[in-house]
Amino acid sequence: MSQSPHPFHLISLSILLLSTISSSQAKVDTFTYVNQGEFGPYVTEYGADYRILPIGNVPFEMAFYNTTPGAFYLALRMGTTRSESVFRWVWEANRGRPVGENATFSLLPDGNLVLADADHRNVWSTGTANKGVVGLKVLPTGNIILYDSKDRTIWQSFDHPTDTLLVGQSLDYNKGPKKLVSRRSVTDGSYGIYSLVFRPGGLILFMNGYLPYYDYSVNGILSFSGNPILLEAEPETDEDAFAFAYEVRFASAGQGTTILTRPKYNATLSFLRLDIDGNLVVYTYYDPVDYRAWEKTFALFSDQIGLLPGCALPSKCSKFGVCQDEMCVACPSPVGLLGWSNGCVPPQVKGCNNNGKGQTEDYYKIVGVENFVSTYTKGEGKVKMEECRRKCTMDCKCVGFLYREKEGKCWLANFLGTLSKVDESSHVVYVKYLKN
Repeated sequence: MSQSPHPFHLISLSILLLSTISSSQAKVDTFTYVNQGEFGPYVTEYGADYRILPIGNVPFEMAFYNTTPGAFYLALRMGTTRSESVFRWVWEANRGRPVGENATFSLLPDGNLVLADADHRNVWSTGTANKGVVGLKVLPTGNIILYDSKDRTIWQSFDHPTDTLLVGQSLDYNKGPKKLVSRRSVTDGSYGIYSLVFRPGGLILFMNGYLPYYDYSVNGILSFSGNPILLEAEPETDEDAFAFAYEVRFASAGQGTTILTRPKYNATLSFLRLDIDGNLVVYTYYDPVDYRAWEKTFALFSDQIGLLPGCALPSKCSKFGVCQDEMCVACPSPVGLLGWSNGCVPPQVKGCNNNGKGQTEDYYKIVGVENFVSTYTKGEGKVKMEECRRKCTMDCKCVGFLYREKEGKCWLANFLGTLSKVDESSHVVYVKYLKN
C-alpha cells in the first residue's frame, strides 16, 4: 500500500516551485529610447551633436552623439550645465559601429540590453538575456550596470573601457580589461593607432599595435605587480576636512601607488585617457567653479605636468618635425632644416609597393636628434654607418635609420615622427627619400 506524501514535503515542494517560477519571471524594468528629435544646446567634446537620454547620475548622462552626420554612438558623457564647460565623452557602447537616425536603445523583457539600427538589426548588446537582470542604473562613479533582484551586478561598463578609465575603474591582465585604445580622430570615434596595454610587470604604450613608444621596463615608472591596477583619487590626508590637495594615482594591491597628479582641490571627478595623439592624460572636473571646470592635470609626455619630456611623444610635431623644449622648431628636408608647420611630412619613399619607379632612393642627414625608436627597440650595435644604410635600403618598410656615430649603433625605423633635439651631435638620423 503506497504511503501519502507528508504535508510538510508538499508545502516545501510548493514553496520551491513558486520560488523557481518567481525568480525566472522576475519583472524587468524595460525601456526603449529612439534616436530622434532635436539636438542638445550645450558644447560637447569633438564638436558633437547629441540627444540626451533620461539615464544618468550627475555628472554622468547617457546620450546618442555624432561627429559625422548620420553616424551615431551610444555613449556616456561627463559634466554639468551649470559650469558652462564642455561635456566630455567617457564611454561608448558601439565604438566603430555607428547607428543612424531612429536607432533604438532597449532593455528587453529577457534582460538583454540592445542597441539596434532602424532596420531592427542588432549592432551591440550586453549578452545578458535570461541571466536574471531586472534593471539598469548609472552609479555615481559613471559605471553603467545591469543588476538582478538581489542587486548583484550582472554586467558593467567598467569591464569594457574604450579610451578612458574613470576613477574606481581598473585594468587586469589576468581576467579583466587589459588595454585602452585611442580614438582615431576628432571626427572618427573608431579605434585609433595608439594603445595602452597592461602586461605582466606594468604598462606599455604601442603605436600600430606593435611599435612601443613607452615601456615601464625602460623608464622604471608605471610598473606594477600582477594584481589589477586601479585608478584612484584620494585626499592627501586621512581626514577630508584638512585635505588641501588630492592625489590622482594608480594603485595595485601589494605594490603601492604611483601618483600621477596632485590637484589643489577635490579631484574625485577625474579620468585617465589615451588621447588621440597617443599621450596618456588625466582630465579633472571641478564642478564648484562656474567657468572652465575641466583641467588637464597630468600628461605622461609633458615637461610641465608629466613624467617624460614632451618632445618624446611620437606625434608631438604631427607627422614629422624636430622638437626642442616642447616646441616644434624645424621641418627636415634634403636641403636642410626649414621652418616647421603642420604641413611638414616625411618624404615619399618607394615602400613595399615600389612606388616612384625610375627614381632612386637616397638619404639626408639630421645631426643631434633622436626619437623613441632608440629608446624602446633593441637596435644593432657596432656596425658601420654604410652597413646600417644598406640594411635600411634593402628593407622596403624602412623610412630611415638612427645612428650613434661614437658607438656604431644602428636602429632601422619604420616610422620617424617627432625627432627630439639632443646635445650629443654624434646622435644622427638618416632620412630616406626619393631622389629626382
